Amino acid sequence: MDLSQRIESFLKLGEFFRDFPGNRVADNSYDLLNDIVKNDYIYNPWFTEENILQSIKAIGESLRKEKMDLWLSKYPSLIKGTSQKRIGVITAGNIPLVGFHDFLTVLISGHIFVGKLSSKDNRLLIFISDFLIELNKDFKDLIHFTEGKLEKFDAIIATGSNNTARYFEYYFGKYPNIIRKNRNSVAVLTGNESDTDIRKLGLDIFSYFGLGCRNVSKLLIPKDYCFDLFFENIQDFQLVYQHNKYANNYDYNKSVYLMNQIQHFDNGFLILKEDQNLSSPIGVVFFQHYNNIDDVKEFLRLNEDQIQCIVSKPDLIENSVYFGQAQEPELWDYADNVDTMQFLLGL
Repeated sequence: MDLSQRIESFLKLGEFFRDFPGNRVADNSYDLLNDIVKNDYIYNPWFTEENILQSIKAIGESLRKEKMDLWLSKYPSLIKGTSQKRIGVITAGNIPLVGFHDFLTVLISGHIFVGKLSSKDNRLLIFISDFLIELNKDFKDLIHFTEGKLEKFDAIIATGSNNTARYFEYYFGKYPNIIRKNRNSVAVLTGNESDTDIRKLGLDIFSYFGLGCRNVSKLLIPKDYCFDLFFENIQDFQLVYQHNKYANNYDYNKSVYLMNQIQHFDNGFLILKEDQNLSSPIGVVFFQHYNNIDDVKEFLRLNEDQIQCIVSKPDLIENSVYFGQAQEPELWDYADNVDTMQFLLGL
């Protein structure tokens, strides 16, 4: 299968995802995906129908011809092809289809995907694999999944926590690898944001219940920042508290802060706590004051190896994304800023 055929198959997947679920067709793929969307919460309670549809929509929007062309134009060596390797990919399971970009990049690069999927998120990527094989049977030789020990691979892409990353480095360090650890995202506020800006920031905080590395877990705010506007404009997200697991986490963290007399702000479904750390618990967002924008830039520089995404007004912070766009990465927005395609083409 040549590059153009692989690209065309993923463009058809993108079209299918963009039409789903509005375009109801008498198609087996539609029924299979619809079943997963409706019932995957049984296997992972965090995977609500809304969250799965959000992930499907984001992927569908990214798999447009103009975006694929722009992304792949940066890699002229793709046309020449590469010596085919078996790429072991260990995926996380924090948000739906979090491993899709690695899956896409391995296959577009011409390599063989050997995936060990998280038990928390395996049905969706297997569905995509079957969809691609239905389009072109040659994908059957390019996609393999294993539930056991990952074997017979030439390079590794592994995503996990800081703790699991140590094991990955121990076991896979002798192979060419990309090993990803915990990362979090931050938002930089000035106090001059509009109501719309803050409402969009709510998406960056609450999408996927805040479980993604691109979810905002910390706010950088000026000394005199008032939270009234912030709390007023995130009220539409109060439905997160109706989710049992989110509510349990929120209630637990609130109880801990109250019992230990730790100062915090609370609106009934989100806690704001002043804290120097980047990674906040579920139901909590940390904040930290700054004196001037130079302090912000220095903080971001010192913590760049722990930050996945920066949310702000684009003219304020270089390489940031606008409010509401943290969970809509482009194809060229690589996790941990490591160019996965370049890594694969260099094997």
